[in-house]
Amino acid sequence: MARKTVLAMGLAAVALPAAAQVVPDDQAPPIAGLDLPANLQIFGKADPNVRKPTAIVNDFVITGTDVDQRAALIIGLNNLRLSPEEHNQLRLQILRQLIDETLQIQAAAADKIAVDRAELDQSFNRVARNFERTPDQMRAWLRQIGSSERSIRRQIEGEIAWSRVLRRRVDISVSDAEIEAMLKRMRDDRGKDEYHFFEIYMNATPDRANEVFAAQQRIIEQMKQGQPFAYLARVNSEASTKIKGGDLGWVRLTMLPAQLAEHAAQMAPGQVAGPIEVPGGFSILYLAEKRQVAVADPRDAKLSLKQLTITFAPGTTEAQATSRAAQFAEATQSMQGCGDAERVARLVGAEVVSNDTMQIKQLPPALQDIMLPLQIGQSTQPFGSIEQGVRVLVLCGRDDPREFAEPSVDEMRNQIEEERTNLRAARMLRDLRRDAIIEYR
Repeated sequence: MARKTVLAMGLAAVALPAAAQVVPDDQAPPIAGLDLPANLQIFGKADPNVRKPTAIVNDFVITGTDVDQRAALIIGLNNLRLSPEEHNQLRLQILRQLIDETLQIQAAAADKIAVDRAELDQSFNRVARNFERTPDQMRAWLRQIGSSERSIRRQIEGEIAWSRVLRRRVDISVSDAEIEAMLKRMRDDRGKDEYHFFEIYMNATPDRANEVFAAQQRIIEQMKQGQPFAYLARVNSEASTKIKGGDLGWVRLTMLPAQLAEHAAQMAPGQVAGPIEVPGGFSILYLAEKRQVAVADPRDAKLSLKQLTITFAPGTTEAQATSRAAQFAEATQSMQGCGDAERVARLVGAEVVSNDTMQIKQLPPALQDIMLPLQIGQSTQPFGSIEQGVRVLVLCGRDDPREFAEPSVDEMRNQIEEERTNLRAARMLRDLRRDAIIEYR
């Protein structure tokens, strides 16, 4: 939403609904062809001269199709499995975001800002490449999941147009004295622990406490079933951070309410705590990362790995799988470094895969703790399951992170400007909502 648009982040450009808008019909891309089913059935009676909107924003129509296609895009990109109730919640969230995006597009038009079709084509092609697809393959996949190219192009146009509005209207000035003060605080805080938390907060009056507590327990169950935390925060959280997927940013424990800090102090990266009773309601807390201020993080080390995997044929009993896994463990423990991995793999019938770009922090939390003290040539204990196979990682090399380098004055200035631009953008959008005429149907 600030000067650095979502497009700059590639895949994140459409990974979650950060913004939304509607493109006027006269700007819509031409239709290459109709994808009509051979055997179709017409349900109900419809007057082709009547177009039923979901909302009208300053005389501009947002249709149910706009909402459905954006919802299909989000569900497809995140592999979500939603109940009917959750799907309705997502549609309501998307409608709110489409309204905001429409207001942003209209603000850009008022400033005579337009995004030409060539820019949209370039951005769409870039998004397709991020998904390792050609533009035509991307269009086919979008049709398959019930979305459309037009839905992505709407979001892209909204992001570009709104970022240009901000560049034109927002002027942030940061003094050298402010920057020096921030750098001094960073030096003073060197070595102190910081935590990157995400939160889902829900209000609860005394008579609704049990209801909200149970609702948060259901949310935790959804996480266990694979629902992304950011999605659940956008749908369920009642805090202002919901628009950022519940992201609290990097904080110290002293900055959290006492109830949250008590649980947070006992958490490891990747863990979830909750429901936690806090003043006014309940919270679910997720710890994404932990670091020390101005100190190189050993979890940023880049690893060169070989992975040996054995799989089990359908119908394999637990006793048979346990026996083979024990043989696999014995063989890998006697392995003499990465150069011996292929020989051992042939002995036990394992598949070998190499990876030279994995960072420790990208591994599951339990494996991170195992890999940190591991020396070159050593391997992990076998891990996995009968259903997904049993694996062993062999450490072939490690590039440790460089010592922390203090940011330059220009880097600090850019960071402060971006943060303040975000605040101004939020206030501008709030004003647009306040002045808008919105009719729901």
